[in-house]
Amino acid sequence: MVVVKICGMTSVEDALAAVQAGADWIGLNFYPRSPRCVDLTVAERIVASLPETTKAVGVFVNAPREEVEAIARRVGLHMLQFHGDEPPEYCRDWSWPVIKAVRGVGTEVLRHAEAFATAYLLIDAFAPGQYGGTGRVVDWSALATWKAPRPLILAGGLTPDNVATAVRVVAPFAVDVASGVEVAPGRKDRVAMRRFVEHAKAA
Repeated sequence: MVVVKICGMTSVEDALAAVQAGADWIGLNFYPRSPRCVDLTVAERIVASLPETTKAVGVFVNAPREEVEAIARRVGLHMLQFHGDEPPEYCRDWSWPVIKAVRGVGTEVLRHAEAFATAYLLIDAFAPGQYGGTGRVVDWSALATWKAPRPLILAGGLTPDNVATAVRVVAPFAVDVASGVEVAPGRKDRVAMRRFVEHAKAA
């Protein structure tokens, strides 16, 4: 059954609602320019409130290694997600499992993705100057024929209404949603989260 990650949590209430909806992983965004950037103290409270079965993923964009390590230790993160222009060498030798996000599904982009020796690869839609949360949909058919070298996490424009089709076409290890289950950036819609999880796992 597909793993579901709901990203961009900014409150304990939304994080617990995601858990109740059936999310396996929750994402905490530490990119200062993101509208979903979470306060460190709030992030600590969110992670402390999670059941042991739910993993907290910290999302970073082109951040200094020392900063990432300090936040991960303080907050108690379980995984790291690098969603910027980090090279393969940056993504090696961490004390946490790493998800590397790659934007786009062109031939060159996917070939570049294969250079990352990370635990997971995440494919997101490309939008100039934006690192995730774009609401744009990835070309699923291009991914359906790609032999991903790592467990594949599908992101990019997923919603409760299209996630089941995405899972059937791409057959990813996991799906990742942020804007598709929000009433505003960083504020989650509880009904949408529940529908998203139900549709993803029933596909």
